[in-house]
Amino acid sequence: MPKTILIVDDEEDVRESVKTILTANGYKVETAIDGDDCLKKIQEITPDLILLDIMMPGKPIGEVIKQIQNIKIAFMSVVRISDARKQGLCSQSNIVDFFQKPFNVSDLVDRLEFILNG
Repeated sequence: MPKTILIVDDEEDVRESVKTILTANGYKVETAIDGDDCLKKIQEITPDLILLDIMMPGKPIGEVIKQIQNIKIAFMSVVRISDARKQGLCSQSNIVDFFQKPFNVSDLVDRLEFILNG
């Protein structure tokens, strides 16, 4: 059974390109356009991982992640952030990684494989 990844990003080109990459690598992929849409989707499906953009309009990401329980989350961001800030963002128990956009495709796939399959 393929692992399910929910991609949450307000930029359609990012959602679609990452979906194409992950689908080609055997993952089942769902998408959401913002935090509110993400919260609605996880009531319908239970993804194995949420790839969550940290810079989106709407509900603050901090409020979104507080409502996500027992699902691994990996942040994505186009904005460069310090290691200290990255460490702070990844301090919650279900936050498992941080991807800097644009990312190397093989690195993304390898890291997701490790996150989802140990």
